[in-house]
Amino acid sequence: MFPPEVDAVHVSVAFSWDMPRAEELAREWAPVAPVSVGGPAMGEPGGDFTPGLYLKHGYVITSRGCPNRCWFCTVPSREGDLRELPISDGWNLLDDNILACSDAHIKAVFAMLRRQPHPAEFTGGIEAARLREWHVSELCSLRLKQLFLAYDEEADFEHLHRAAGLLRDAGLIRNESHIARCYVLIGYPGDTEEAAEERCHQVAKLGIMPMAMLYRAPGIADRPSLSWRRLQRQWANPVILGATMKATLT
Repeated sequence: MFPPEVDAVHVSVAFSWDMPRAEELAREWAPVAPVSVGGPAMGEPGGDFTPGLYLKHGYVITSRGCPNRCWFCTVPSREGDLRELPISDGWNLLDDNILACSDAHIKAVFAMLRRQPHPAEFTGGIEAARLREWHVSELCSLRLKQLFLAYDEEADFEHLHRAAGLLRDAGLIRNESHIARCYVLIGYPGDTEEAAEERCHQVAKLGIMPMAMLYRAPGIADRPSLSWRRLQRQWANPVILGATMKATLT
């Protein structure tokens, strides 16, 4: 099981609540080789991107950091100011905020995506407030599998509504197509299940498939309540949501 060429083991942890599992992995691998534990959960900046290191083949990061200072996000404190990286090949873009980059960098990223053997995915998300017509034109030049927007706070809906109009006019939002999706933050302090479900319905009415993201405070190991977890599953399962979207739009 353990090949002799293993001389070091890295345990990369994305979320702070996974630290107990990371520590367990470190103990299990300690007899094999020296183990180090790091990653975003440890507050470590990402540094330069190396394809295939900690992320599977096809995932790509071309910039780090974000100029926004959202209260729920640790990216600015961890990564600092936005910085553009050398562009590696890949088709699933995970940048913190790709549309905050320079126009030249964004165009170079789209050129890279156009030459990939797989359809492009924007699972890192694109900021609706920054979406412009020329960005949409670039998106239309791709074989596009999916892109994610975000609805984190009530003030975001105005931008999301405008972005949905741009995407719909370009044919990227249409019945029975779920290219456009949207992360919907739910369960944060002061939120209610009724308000969270209404935000998910708002997104569905735009023709965008919602994906509920259940807020968990950094460093808090306790899981959210069962009712919140059930609501999150209901609004994050594509099979269930397919029927919900069809009913909403007819």
